[in-house]
Amino acid sequence: MKICIVGAGAIGGFLGIRLANVGHQVSLLARGKHLEAIRNNGARLIENDGEIKINIAASYDPEDFGPQDCVFITLKTPSLNDVLPKLTPLLNANTTVVSAMNGIPWWFLDNLNGPLKGHTLNSIDPRNTLLNVLPIERIIGCVVHAGSVVVEPGVIHHSSGDLFIIGEPDNTIKDRTIEIRESIISSNLTCTITDNIHREIWSKLVGNMGMGPISALTKLTLSGIANDPDARKVSIAMMKEAMSIGEELNLNIGMTANARVDLGAELGDFKPSILQDLEKGRPMEIDALIGVVEEIGKLVNIPTPIIDTVLALQRAQARYVGLY
Repeated sequence: MKICIVGAGAIGGFLGIRLANVGHQVSLLARGKHLEAIRNNGARLIENDGEIKINIAASYDPEDFGPQDCVFITLKTPSLNDVLPKLTPLLNANTTVVSAMNGIPWWFLDNLNGPLKGHTLNSIDPRNTLLNVLPIERIIGCVVHAGSVVVEPGVIHHSSGDLFIIGEPDNTIKDRTIEIRESIISSNLTCTITDNIHREIWSKLVGNMGMGPISALTKLTLSGIANDPDARKVSIAMMKEAMSIGEELNLNIGMTANARVDLGAELGDFKPSILQDLEKGRPMEIDALIGVVEEIGKLVNIPTPIIDTVLALQRAQARYVGLY
């Protein structure tokens, strides 16, 4: 397949290198020193059982690549409103867009059956433009369970997990869904198709929202949060609030908050992306991970006092270092 990865960081770069290594025609949209290193030295993936170094087409300009069979969006949410309108050169009538990002995607409520169907979320799409740029008919949702980090420009270290869960927003299974699954599997990654991608997205959000902000505030890793009695207590309280909202939206994640904390801790001494961003001075996904839950809670009249408090502290921390 002809595949463009939009946002070739820890997850996008990991996926792109794996796909290119088995023969897919992959291009990477990147920027800054990361782009420069990939252009000059190729892209390098370090894993526990070896290393891949490969030359991949890379640019900051979608015009350089032209229409694709598939576009994976692995951006951080703060970049969405700036980048998505510029992706038109990558699209033709048959291009599929796979959104594989943290948090709630811009299309999440467009066809979610329940009280919020069709609502727009100010915390994700404040100008209400993203669905006009990339309508839901183009989109496949994707949830990634993997631990990766950019250790230096052009170099990605993948430490754990390789699961990609994909699903159509209308809960059907189409030929394109199967084709993308087979492409991911061909690169020796694990990929499954779900008939409820909204639930999978919400389940991952509950974990990210309940652990990532605490990690950024305390500098604890995921296993550190699970093993610290105070941090664990706050994490569980946040998750329980989010799970109450999920039940109102028919998005029961099928596990307890305690079990969700333990699942996150399986990544070990891993720094979640929001802490990685803080340490590297990059915009943090505060609204996509925490603010969106507060906003949805208000829409369905479910109080979120612990989430609100952690959100306020996270915003204050980010303002202090000039990242919000």
